Amino acid sequence: MSHHFIVIIAGGKGERFWPQSRAAKPKHLLPVVGSQPLLAQTLARVKTLAPARNIFVITGAVQAKAVRAVCKGIPAANIIAEPVGRDTAPAVGLAAALVAARDPQGIFAVLPADHVIHDTKAYVGDLKAAFAAAEAEPVMVTIGIPPTEPATGFGYIQRGDEWEKFNDRTVYRVKRFVEKPKQEVAEGYLASGDYVWNAGMFVWSVPVVAAAFAQHAPELDAGLKPIRTALAKKRPLDGVLKKIYPGLPKISVDYALLEKSTNVVVLPSSFDWDDVGAWPAVAKHFTPDEAGNVSRGLVLVEQGRGNLVFSEGKHLVTVIGTDDLIVVHTPDATLVCPKSKAQEIKALLKRVEALKGGAKWL
Repeated sequence: MSHHFIVIIAGGKGERFWPQSRAAKPKHLLPVVGSQPLLAQTLARVKTLAPARNIFVITGAVQAKAVRAVCKGIPAANIIAEPVGRDTAPAVGLAAALVAARDPQGIFAVLPADHVIHDTKAYVGDLKAAFAAAEAEPVMVTIGIPPTEPATGFGYIQRGDEWEKFNDRTVYRVKRFVEKPKQEVAEGYLASGDYVWNAGMFVWSVPVVAAAFAQHAPELDAGLKPIRTALAKKRPLDGVLKKIYPGLPKISVDYALLEKSTNVVVLPSSFDWDDVGAWPAVAKHFTPDEAGNVSRGLVLVEQGRGNLVFSEGKHLVTVIGTDDLIVVHTPDATLVCPKSKAQEIKALLKRVEALKGGAKWL
């Protein structure tokens, strides 16, 4: 029987959570929801699926030190820092090489580090079913999230016919992947019942991934070859990654492999899921006061409704007579913005960067 591995991708910048989230300490290293960093919560959820020696974390050089501090119990050699971010396809290629060096037939899950999931039992059940599917047939298993609203910020997967059942979970063939849709298109997807959100969770075997790279992304596959060679010769990876990574194409695994492959299946999830994509999404994970305000830290809200107010440290933040504001105070930067403008934070950071000495706030 093939060994099971987990690869957690912990490379995002988390710019939408500025000023709490910074380049060296992005969203997955923060307790955005709950008391532990989101990465620690992800590691806790997968601990029954694979032994610690079979769990890898792929991160970026800037955050590597902070990631290592969170990954207690994971062998140091299993935490790999990409020198530069190149989107998910190179990360999956790196993951496949790491797993193949341990077990050429190994089956591995690729999971994001920064999602909020409360129902661990259902999550583990779904992943076990996905592993069983990837073990039974040479398929690429995606885990899709049944949509709860016509969201325009996610890619969607259209499911086709029922394929097989594993551990009481139904797996479907995939008809197609679709990009982030416009509002009216998303409403149609939701009404049809045939579409699920693409959550970036995949389970597959090393041979299946290797074949997909060779067929659909030969240039990237060739670019990753020095990594496989270094691992085969038991050489350290740092130097190889620094040399080859900047030259790799920046491309998502969906675009590079999944959209072009015919052996993709989807397992609609039975667990709750939230990618907490921006500040307003945090509010629903906290108990609000009678006026719908959500706060964390030293905060007082008077005559205001629906505000989200976070304060770090011993700094008191007071809000009077305003509704639907986001106020986030950190020791060196404060954000005040209406909830309706939360998606503009990413654009604001370009202007912060342009300030004299702006890098220190990023």
